[in-house]
Order: sequence, then structure tokens, then C-alpha cells
Amino acid sequence: MSDKKTEESFSAKASEGEEKKELNIEDLKKQLEESEKKATEYLSGWQRERADFLNYKKEEMERIKGFMVYVGMELVLKILPILDNFEIVEKKLPENLKNDVSIKGLLQIKNQILDFLKSQGVEEIKSVGEKFDPRLHEVVEEVEQKDKEPGIIIEEIQKGYKINGELLRPARVKIVK
Repeated sequence: MSDKKTEESFSAKASEGEEKKELNIEDLKKQLEESEKKATEYLSGWQRERADFLNYKKEEMERIKGFMVYVGMELVLKILPILDNFEIVEKKLPENLKNDVSIKGLLQIKNQILDFLKSQGVEEIKSVGEKFDPRLHEVVEEVEQKDKEPGIIIEEIQKGYKINGELLRPARVKIVK
């Protein structure tokens, strides 16, 4: 009889263990599903934050580029008066001094400044002989001339410049009335 009781005890414990296993498997499946949901949610959140960060980084780089363009323009605007003085000196230079080695050296500095400005995207605005354009030129004086069409630029008082296609400084000119 004791064998029978032991057998019944084992089978009761076995069926109880199976029920616990089934309950544990169901619980584990639910926990796994919840964990997968959380993992997916966390991954999505991380991906959104990553995209936001990359967008922020791009915006900051654009803002810095804009700032650098502004700084570059300010530097060029400060160099232009020096270049203007070289232009004045070159125009008023007597013919007998134009071949002087020292003068040629000074004029070479002017050419170096021009090369530097070109490397920064600066270009001169063509004026003399062109039709007056209020977006590019500033009229200093109007002169009467019968042989020329009105609105034609006859003299440039101060050179104008563009930087990367945008107006930096308008050319100051005399035009035909």
C-alpha cells in the first residue's frame, strides 16, 4: 500500500508541476511580449531622438556657415579702402615712375590683395561703358554729353564689388544725363 500512496503522491505532484509549468510559460510569454513592446518603444524613441539630433546638427552647421560668410564680408569690407587707395595712387602715378622697381613692388601688393579677394569670391562690378543699374551702381554725378546715350556710365569714382554673386558695395559712378 505504501507504494500506491507514493505513486499517487508522485502523480499529484507531477500534474501540479505541469500546471505550474503551463502557468509559468504563459506568464513568461506575457512578460516577453511586454519586454518586446518596451524594446520597440525604446528603439523608436531613440531613433526619433537620433534624427532630431542630426537635424539640429545640420541646422547648427548652416548657422555657423552663415556666420562665417558674414565675418568674411566684414573682413573684405575693411580691406576695400586699402585697395581703393592703391587704385588712386596708380591712377595719379606719373609716367616716369611707372617703371620704377619700388613702385612695381607696391603695385604687386595691390595684385596680391586682388587675388586674395578673388579667392574669397569677390568680383569687381563692371561699370564704365555699361548702362546704369540702380542695383549695382550709385550715381554721384550726371554729366551732359550729346554723343552718348543717357544712362551710360562714363566714369567710375569708386569700384563696386560683389561677393559670391551678392552686392557687397555699389560702384560710385558718373553717368550721361
